[in-house]
Amino acid sequence: MPGQAHRTSARHAVNRRTGLVLGAVVVAVVGVGAFVVVGSGDSGGTAGTVAMPPATAEITRADLIRSKTVDGHFDYANRRAVKSPVEGTVTQAAEPGKTVERGQVLYKRDARPVVLLYGATPMFRDMTVGTLGPDVQQLKRNLRDLGRGKGLPADNKYDEATQAAVKSWQKALGVLEPTGDLGKGDLVFQPGAVRVVAADAALADQIGADKPVLTIASPKPVVRAKLDREDQVLAKPGTRVEVSLPDGATAGGQVTGTVKAEAGNGAEATPGTTGVEVEITLDDANAGSGDTTGTSSVKFIQESRKGVLTVPVEAIVALREGGYGLQIVRDTATTTVRVETGMSADGRIEITGDGLAEGMKVGAAKP
Repeated sequence: MPGQAHRTSARHAVNRRTGLVLGAVVVAVVGVGAFVVVGSGDSGGTAGTVAMPPATAEITRADLIRSKTVDGHFDYANRRAVKSPVEGTVTQAAEPGKTVERGQVLYKRDARPVVLLYGATPMFRDMTVGTLGPDVQQLKRNLRDLGRGKGLPADNKYDEATQAAVKSWQKALGVLEPTGDLGKGDLVFQPGAVRVVAADAALADQIGADKPVLTIASPKPVVRAKLDREDQVLAKPGTRVEVSLPDGATAGGQVTGTVKAEAGNGAEATPGTTGVEVEITLDDANAGSGDTTGTSSVKFIQESRKGVLTVPVEAIVALREGGYGLQIVRDTATTTVRVETGMSADGRIEITGDGLAEGMKVGAAKP
């Protein structure tokens, strides 16, 4: 080959924040024993026209995953406060960590049980014979589901039959003076079962409409993680994640929503200044401990390629006529072949091309 072959080197740009290899591949080779930029680029290449590479690597078949990992913690979805619409004294406090279902007691006020029922309409008034409305219909459906309203029509009339069913139910709950009538502080309607996250009012505390008695949430555990502003594209519902659980196991999941940002001490953060906190639902509802003190790491999957041929980024060489190639090493000879490059991650890059196969040796820079 006349003259001295021009030698270049190429490097793949490195995203320092995520530790991922991104961008176009440019190959540089400097110094003695470096790769020669070849001029053919045909898939067959030219054997023995360049010196043996300083090192070799293998073509492997693997999954490439571009991701970002952040800290996360367990929590429960849809936290909300429960207040008492009437004043009174807490005679039995709520039990943090308890899951409460239809017909069960949340807490007691003035020795009277405050019971959870299912429904969308809140308990906004007293109920007695003659009361009409959708809230009455909601109550009667609950009584039937609890086995207390056998033969009771699910209409909107609070009649004598409804009163008798409520009185029987009150006796079973241990109400001191069962009358068959209901006060607006006797029931709490929620869409479904709830988990008691916190007892905001302790035994003997005075309660009313001005402060919460307890904090409830969905009984289904979620993972919460905070993303920086530049990563908010990952906050889209449906983004896949891998969660490393406190016990060392790994669970899959997806982003199902965002949480209102807070600046701390109950003050709302300025929008757009603190990033965004996302709520993640695990594929397996039983995965993890569900302990709100537990921590985890959350890997957001930005892009993935399954079962592709890969080589170290440094193995890619620039062809003189444009494009990229690999130096295939067989015994004491080398052949340069043209390849197409794809996604890169963790120092490896996807390759496609004629005749490439897993296990082939390729030239690479010295480690």
